[in-house]
Amino acid sequence: MVDTAAPGADVEAAPALKRKRSLGGWLLIAIPYAWLLFFFLAPFFIVFKISLSEIAVAIPPYLPTFDLAEGWQGLRENFAAFSFENYIWLTQDALYWKSYLSSVWIAATSTAITLVIGYPLAYGMARAPAAWRPTLLMLVILPFWTSFLIRVYAWIGILKNEGLLNQALLSIGVIDEPLTILNTNAAVYIGIVYSYLPFLVLPLYATLEKLDESLLEAASDLGCPPWKAFWKITVPLSLPGVIAGCFLVFIPAVGEFVIPDLLGGSETLMIGKTLWSEFFANRDWPVSSAVAVILLLILVVPIVLFQNQQQRASEKDA
Repeated sequence: MVDTAAPGADVEAAPALKRKRSLGGWLLIAIPYAWLLFFFLAPFFIVFKISLSEIAVAIPPYLPTFDLAEGWQGLRENFAAFSFENYIWLTQDALYWKSYLSSVWIAATSTAITLVIGYPLAYGMARAPAAWRPTLLMLVILPFWTSFLIRVYAWIGILKNEGLLNQALLSIGVIDEPLTILNTNAAVYIGIVYSYLPFLVLPLYATLEKLDESLLEAASDLGCPPWKAFWKITVPLSLPGVIAGCFLVFIPAVGEFVIPDLLGGSETLMIGKTLWSEFFANRDWPVSSAVAVILLLILVVPIVLFQNQQQRASEKDA
């Protein structure tokens, strides 16, 4: 049978098909951006607006509040009332910048400890027989089946003076009197490392599992010792998983509130506790909003700079 279709039909249909695919691509991209707009950017701008307000004995406890019935003149007066006094106040009171520094230090130290513990664990899982890996993976995820709050409360029973840890150490003669661990920074480190360890192990395990073992075999054939092959091949290739895991631990640990509140003491200074105190105890919404905005900038700016540096490096390599 002879094809009677016009020779230019496919040529004419090509631009329409291209426009249709382009529209579908834009819609696919627009959905996550719309999600971020409504559930991240909009709440952020609300918090930023409150941070520029001043505290007031009212509901809500800040001024000014927008009222569309006041018209454009009222809106201009409200915008004119905004100020950065709350941000200036944060730089003048040592409590806040000490809270930021302490939070970053505790989060960074906890992330380093988590990496030291999590890397061998993820490496062992990736090198385990294939039949065992689903079971090992389930054991890592198993703590998520229990409430986060319950797990933190469980550590109180373990770390207190009459807790399981001290009783076990006393029974085997390692110590003569109970150790004071609860209500110290050491308890906060233990709680953060335990709670966020799966967040580092999972992305690191996913990276190590995809590692091409032929590279290690080639290194062995060339006479490279196993420890040297590990440092020269395994560690560099696992860096994406290490970086992703460290971010997943460090970011929530900086703003952690539950763990330092339950396991830490009065000397444990973290920005999450300070933010909670300003918001609920002092009902100072403007200052607490300013604290939250600066905390977000502390976390987002380094990540954006790191991603830009990684993108430039990948473009240079390409």
